[in-house]
Amino acid sequence: MPIIATKSQRTRFGEVPQYAEGLYDLNHRVYSWMVPNGSWGESNAGLIVGDGASLLVDTLWDVKCTRAMLDAMRSLTDAAPLKYVVNTHADGDHFWGNELVKHAEIITSQPALEEMRRLDPKSMVLLGRVGKAFSKIKVLGTDKAGHWLQNMVAPYDFQSVTPTPATRTFEGKLMLNVGGREVQLIQVGPAHTQGDLMVFVPDAKTLFSGDILFIGSTPVMWAGPVENWLAALDQVFKMDVETIIPGHGPITDKNGVRQVKAYWEYIAAQVGQRYTARMSAVDAAHNIAHSAEFAHQPFANWNSPERIVVSTHTIYRNLRGQTRHLQPLAMLNLMWKQAMLAHELPDAQPAVMRKR
Repeated sequence: MPIIATKSQRTRFGEVPQYAEGLYDLNHRVYSWMVPNGSWGESNAGLIVGDGASLLVDTLWDVKCTRAMLDAMRSLTDAAPLKYVVNTHADGDHFWGNELVKHAEIITSQPALEEMRRLDPKSMVLLGRVGKAFSKIKVLGTDKAGHWLQNMVAPYDFQSVTPTPATRTFEGKLMLNVGGREVQLIQVGPAHTQGDLMVFVPDAKTLFSGDILFIGSTPVMWAGPVENWLAALDQVFKMDVETIIPGHGPITDKNGVRQVKAYWEYIAAQVGQRYTARMSAVDAAHNIAHSAEFAHQPFANWNSPERIVVSTHTIYRNLRGQTRHLQPLAMLNLMWKQAMLAHELPDAQPAVMRKR
């Protein structure tokens, strides 16, 4: 149970929480901020406390959510002020609260910083407006896709966000001294995004994996290749780690790593077969998601299974040697196709994103 819990009886998408939202004491002066159930923007963060200084791992998707987390950490950070903030990658749900901690040194990988500079919270505001408009058009499933897009961003206030990118970057590995404690930053991207990194606390045998791990929630691959993601997971197996805080989902250990590795091995093999058979990426994603074989996999009931659309598209692009970022219209089209699959999976969570 958290040492400080919010009063919420539901997740941000109205689901029954699988664990309480709030600040958890992981022992050894390491803490995690957990947000159930790990869907869109329901991301985790962490605090590592040393003597007179501390390090924050990630901020959240908007200012309100980040402020609530920082308020819960206040007694800890008053005694050990934030010296560092580390953003594990450039997705907004891991750095769009940075404006509240800009007094600290904000660190990320160089590729992540480059992505941060391209991301604009206004795009999420626009996405919500597009979704709302299209949710009223009952033609060829347009209303269903619009409903999905509108409800994905509904719990958050992106209007309030002033993007605040990192102020320091590194490549490979970086050792930090946090009040006398060693903290290791380990770059493992491109995988989930171009600039993924993990934060390792050796004396606590604790790892903050960022979005290299989604637990109980379907991972999504924006960058790839899948081989890099699998290599990152193999790297975790070799580490002296007992406690792992994923980017999304409950606290885990190496068993959680095995689950995510099994997912990517299965998806890579299935997508590869359909690529060889010259099936389109969208058709391949639908074909896999609706297959009897997939239904019997342990990850079939994970949150947001429709994310397979984005991941399949990314794997196809990697197989073709395409590495450039998708343009905004291409990304919107991909999210639209993902939304359409979501409505073919009506029993999946979050239920509110699937129009009945």
